[in-house]
Amino acid sequence: QVQLVESGGGLVQAGGSLRLSCAASGLPVSNYAMGWFRQAPGKEREFVAAISWSGSSTYYTISVKGRFTISRDNAKNTVYLQMNSLKAEDTAVYYCATDPRESRLRIGAPVHWGQGTQVTVSS
Repeated sequence: QVQLVESGGGLVQAGGSLRLSCAASGLPVSNYAMGWFRQAPGKEREFVAAISWSGSSTYYTISVKGRFTISRDNAKNTVYLQMNSLKAEDTAVYYCATDPRESRLRIGAPVHWGQGTQVTVSS
């Protein structure tokens, strides 16, 4: 059974930082691309970032480029999202996701999803 468990969300002031973690189990993580999505209240879920299985390629939505960094540790079956210079508009539930094909992450159609973790940025 595949499980993706996010952690690290919380309440932070604008300009602050948070690091999200996603621990994966039940699949060979080193063969899977991994990514993060978010859904703000009243909005559709959107792609945030993705990383290839080796970590050699990363992708970001333009609104977080230069502020967020995705990374992974395959030995720990974990992917991270370092979020700096947070803004009120980053407030959302953040979801971890994974798929063997990174292209499917980038189009928002990964095969596995986590339950999400809330990030709230106060202005």
